[in-house]
Amino acid sequence: MDRRRAEVIEVMQGSKLDESVQGALARGRVIDITTVGRQSGRPRRIEIVFHNIDGRIYISGIPSPTRRAWLANLEARPEFTVHLKGAVRADLPARARIIDDEAERRRILDAVARNWKRKDLETMVRLSPLIEVTFEGANGQTGHPPAPA
Repeated sequence: MDRRRAEVIEVMQGSKLDESVQGALARGRVIDITTVGRQSGRPRRIEIVFHNIDGRIYISGIPSPTRRAWLANLEARPEFTVHLKGAVRADLPARARIIDDEAERRRILDAVARNWKRKDLETMVRLSPLIEVTFEGANGQTGHPPAPA
């Protein structure tokens, strides 16, 4: 087993996230994600911001009529890797659920808009990418970190 895979398994501790990882996920911050290119099949790594809203992890972006490549990649293959890169470093296997339901988008993006001090919620609901992230443990179970205190 390679060193990186061993680190991921250690961080995941079966189906539960390590406490330091839970702490890092309790606050929104900049992370990297690696998706698999839907056409190339190659890993694609980008920097992006995540949000912890009521103990669930979401990734969004600024409104744009252009479909993001990372989102299209996740539509084709929802498995990806979250890379924590602050004081806590970890590579976490994850799964994306693209959120298309307007009421759910509005509820989540309202919190994102307040966090970003944006006043264009309707535009965000219409044009911002939005996914929910669940983490996959070493035993294949998925889960969420605890809600922020």
